Amino acid sequence: MTQIATRVAAWPAWGQVALALILGAAGSFSHAPFSFGPAILAPLVAGFVLLHAAGTVRAALIRGWALGLGYFAFTLSWITEPFQVDAATTGWMAPFALVLLALLLGSFWALALGFARWAGGQAWALVIAWSGAELLRAYIFTGFPWAAPPQALIDGIAGQGLAWLGPHGMMLGLVAVAGLIGVSASRLISGISAIAAVAVIAFPAATPPGPVTPYTIRLVQPNAPQREKWDPEKIPVFVNRQIDYTADGPVPDLVLWPETALPYLAENAQPAFDVIAEAARGAPVVLGIQRRGGLDYFNSLVMLDADGQVTQTYDKHHLVPFGEYMPAEWFFRRIEVGGLAARAEGGYTSGPGPQLLDFGAMGTALPLICYEVVFAHNVGGAPERPAFLMQLTNDAWFGTRSGPQQHLAQARMRAIEQGLPMVRAANTGISAMIDPHGQVTASLPLNTAGYVDVVLPAPGAPTLYSRTGDTPWVLLVLAGLVGCVLRHARARRTDGIDEAQPDA
Repeated sequence: MTQIATRVAAWPAWGQVALALILGAAGSFSHAPFSFGPAILAPLVAGFVLLHAAGTVRAALIRGWALGLGYFAFTLSWITEPFQVDAATTGWMAPFALVLLALLLGSFWALALGFARWAGGQAWALVIAWSGAELLRAYIFTGFPWAAPPQALIDGIAGQGLAWLGPHGMMLGLVAVAGLIGVSASRLISGISAIAAVAVIAFPAATPPGPVTPYTIRLVQPNAPQREKWDPEKIPVFVNRQIDYTADGPVPDLVLWPETALPYLAENAQPAFDVIAEAARGAPVVLGIQRRGGLDYFNSLVMLDADGQVTQTYDKHHLVPFGEYMPAEWFFRRIEVGGLAARAEGGYTSGPGPQLLDFGAMGTALPLICYEVVFAHNVGGAPERPAFLMQLTNDAWFGTRSGPQQHLAQARMRAIEQGLPMVRAANTGISAMIDPHGQVTASLPLNTAGYVDVVLPAPGAPTLYSRTGDTPWVLLVLAGLVGCVLRHARARRTDGIDEAQPDA
């Protein structure tokens, strides 16, 4: 154990918990709007120090929970923004949502430290347990992997490792390095590990421009604030703004409008579709719109041909709990909590799953609506490898600071992981073209109305992660957890034998 871990172990319990909260919060500086990647080492190294300072499983659980609470509460502070759109109705939920979400996500880190302490308190056990906790967070209860520690690597050369290892392999590597820094018995190894980690995380990823296709895509960004988006007096302003941007300048090969770009249901929108097709002058248009099927409502996108006819439709399948549908809707209806799911009693209905859109000579695209880009396994779940990824989103819900920037960072992660370009149309920004290395080649600033014509990069070669997905890391973590359990059982048997031996 390092001298730091020894000293922290001598602190009172409240001091260790306070340290966990502070260093957890420090980790938030690794994400937008600050984007200082090396700051992610603060909570990760602290986890190993606090594990060695905790004498019991209960103490480790409390310190892990405090570490996660500090990290998630500050990193996800933007989560209060959606509740302020209709502050009179839902504003009171904002602080409860932030605290409860941070406590829930912090519980995964608590379980990691608690399990590692139970398994004997070894650093390798925490490497396995913490990686397992982040895997679990990405999948359980529909998942919420936002602010995963590897997200902090996106601007540095280390972020390119996502193409090989994916987010969960990178998580395992991060915590292994943090363990070397935090509890290595050698100052030399600890110091070298710290310097190397900071250098690799901070060193910018200056990847050379790759080949491009001959195709141009127009990204339309109307900049409709969420408070005004559905205002009957403002609707014509935003719709006409998008039509004008579509009709301006040279004709592109494809036009993208953002999520829920039209305020109508698809079955009632043919007159608008006709006007949009005329403005597009023969170019296909993909736009977000709500649609109804029987008694169900869907958050969808449609592709319009030169005649304004819908030729392809995609329904969002990974919905936002409490935002687009109400889990356990019967319970929340009874206590008169409606969340933000505005359409029908239970919100939207989930679509059938990932599918591809066919753009002819341009190739196929995997459509992603807003939140779906957060999940690496969603993107990897395409029926076959597309030529590019396509995200339509309405980040007006996420406020005007960190939320939209963090969402863009996750889109960049998915591009690196798959080795594919990502084209992104966002209502209030940040609309962008992202190359297969996660670099933004063109964009529109946040909170700006306008459009930009971008050249579509050529797809890169299939990455290792695009071939393997999360399977290797799931198997490795499971094997490690089994090893921890067996070691614990063996230690218990050994202790029992020692206690049974008579004194010499």
